[in-house]
Amino acid sequence: MCNITLRKFDSTDFNHYYLLVSNEQVMSMITEHSIPLEEAQEKFKKIIKRNEKYETFGSYKVYNDANEFIGLGSLILNEEIDDEAELGYMLFPQYWGKGYGSEIAAVLINKAKNTHVNRLTAIIDPKNIPSRKILLNSGFHSEKVCEIGGLPGEILSRAI
Repeated sequence: MCNITLRKFDSTDFNHYYLLVSNEQVMSMITEHSIPLEEAQEKFKKIIKRNEKYETFGSYKVYNDANEFIGLGSLILNEEIDDEAELGYMLFPQYWGKGYGSEIAAVLINKAKNTHVNRLTAIIDPKNIPSRKILLNSGFHSEKVCEIGGLPGEILSRAI
């Protein structure tokens, strides 16, 4: 079991966010490419706006027990289906395969259980077997494999 701490991103955290989304390895299974600076700045503004709007929902910096920034975890409320949220996570490559993804998923699922949400979804690249395994072991099941935004995607879900 990994000890992690989640703290919401705030307006001073762009550098942390950009280190993650500009990393080719991190983004290879998400967007298939790193995110350019201007696009990252726009996405980060939306993250901050969402973080300010909701107490529990939003995007979190993830730290390990040595207080190192290791990645991002997110719990995003579906604006169209009020009782549904999307769970997500990204980790720097040096933290892959160490149990952090499973721990992030567990913490976010517990956060969701303390809200009105009763269904969680997650979207992954079908080739991302480790992420798929994390989600299946966290109680998710595969709903469908399809193209999402022009990229291969698999939608998984679970009740909470």
